[in-house]
Amino acid sequence: MKKPLLISDCDEVLLHMVVPFGAWLGEAHDVDFAPDGGDFSRSMRRRADGSYVAREDMWPLLDGFFATEMHRQTLVPHAREALADIARVADIVILTNLGDQCHADRVAQLEAVGIRHRVVCNQGGKGVPVARLIAEHDPSVTVFVDDLATHHESVARHAPAVHRLHMISEPSLAGSVAAAPFAHARIDDWPAAAAWILARFEAMAPAGA
Repeated sequence: MKKPLLISDCDEVLLHMVVPFGAWLGEAHDVDFAPDGGDFSRSMRRRADGSYVAREDMWPLLDGFFATEMHRQTLVPHAREALADIARVADIVILTNLGDQCHADRVAQLEAVGIRHRVVCNQGGKGVPVARLIAEHDPSVTVFVDDLATHHESVARHAPAVHRLHMISEPSLAGSVAAAPFAHARIDDWPAAAAWILARFEAMAPAGA
C-alpha cells in the first residue's frame, strides 16, 4: 500500500536559524541583524557606519554561518514529537537549501536532536526537487512545509497536487511575514501543523481535489 510523504524544510521549520545567525553576525562581524520579513537584504547593518550589508556580501555571511556555526541552532518546540507521530504513517524527507558540502553536518545536526530522516540538499527553487521526490516515492498524498513563500510558488508550479503548508517557527519573524499566497495554509506551531498534515494524509486526496 502506498504511504503518504511529508517534505519539510529545516531552518525556521525544524531548527531555529534567525536568532543564532544574528548573534553570530554581531559577535564575529560587527553587524546588527534586525529581520522584518523574509528578505534579509535590508536587515543587516554594519555597526561601524550604519550602512546596509550589500546583497552580494550577504550570501558569504550565510555560507559562513552554516560552515562553522550550525551548533548554535536549536530545535523548534514540538518538532521532534510531531515528526515522530507523522512518521508512524508517512515517509519523511528533509529538503534543505544548503550546498552538498553541508549535507553530513545537517544530518548529524538533526540526528543530535532526535530527528532521523532522509536529508536532501538543494539550491534554488524547491518545485523541481519536490517533483523528483514524488516520482521516486510514488506517495498516496504529499505535504510540503516551508517558511519561504518563493518555494511554495515553485512547488505550486512544478507539483500542483502537493498540499503546501507555510510555517515560520521563529516568533520574532512570523508576525512580520504575510501568509504565502501559494500555500494552502499558514500554521506556525508544530502541534497544530501536525494535525493539519495528518488530516491531509487521512483524506488521501491531492490538493485542489
